[in-house]
Amino acid sequence: MALLLMGLAGTLGSASAAADTVRVGSKNFTEQYVLAEIYAQAFEAEGIKVARKLNLGGTLIAHKALLENQIDFYPEYTGTMLLAVLKEKVMTDPGAVYERVKQAYAKQGIAVLDQAPVNNTYVLVMMPGLSKKNGVATLSDLATHAQKWTLGAGPEFRDREDGIPGLKQKYGMNFKSDQQLAIGLRYRALKDNQVQVVNGYATDGMISAMGLVRLKDDKQLWPPYFVAPVVRREVIDQNPKVATVANKVSAMLSDEVMSRLNYLVDGEKQEPADVARDFLKSKGMAK
Repeated sequence: MALLLMGLAGTLGSASAAADTVRVGSKNFTEQYVLAEIYAQAFEAEGIKVARKLNLGGTLIAHKALLENQIDFYPEYTGTMLLAVLKEKVMTDPGAVYERVKQAYAKQGIAVLDQAPVNNTYVLVMMPGLSKKNGVATLSDLATHAQKWTLGAGPEFRDREDGIPGLKQKYGMNFKSDQQLAIGLRYRALKDNQVQVVNGYATDGMISAMGLVRLKDDKQLWPPYFVAPVVRREVIDQNPKVATVANKVSAMLSDEVMSRLNYLVDGEKQEPADVARDFLKSKGMAK
């Protein structure tokens, strides 16, 4: 960690960035690139100068960069803050998780802004026709049909506490069988009806591309991972507009929107900056 942060300090430049410039960071995966660009371009559209510090690495690297005044802002997830950063026990109530991380981060001089209606948590999905035919919209609904269907999931899902064992305990869910499939093969198997249900993440690009139905976790088996930007408190104190703009952007997002934007990058190979610009244009926030 120390070596990584030494390198990070060298690449990010002096911590004494101009007070009127917001240094926007991101972690190292598609959704983070897209989100960071959306927020950064929204700031720029409102006259706020931005310096991009994207692709920093994993959660702990990005968080440390924020603490050490090497970046000012990056998009984070409530469940990640709770479990990976604060290292606290699993909580499944979205409001309670948000309030807990907001309180804990404030003690570190970091503001947790409004959470967007994007919950990139675990999810089970189905083809829309099968879902509609059987009246399956929630995991409780699925539990009444699971015994006749096959689940496609990653190998770890069979043993994880919040995987098949959790589904059995919380919902009484028992599948006819399950197939261990890599993420890239799961959606293809679903399309070919080799499996009838697959596990993934709520904002996976293929969910949007295939028009799949996300089944609601109505008994809250899985912790929430709502997008919630984090920003150094002094930045907001100096320029409250940063929070205002970020909160406005967050309110425009959703699981469906994020899934579609992710697919444009991963599936159609568009650049995150272009995807972000088109999204903001569609919302009247960029020219």
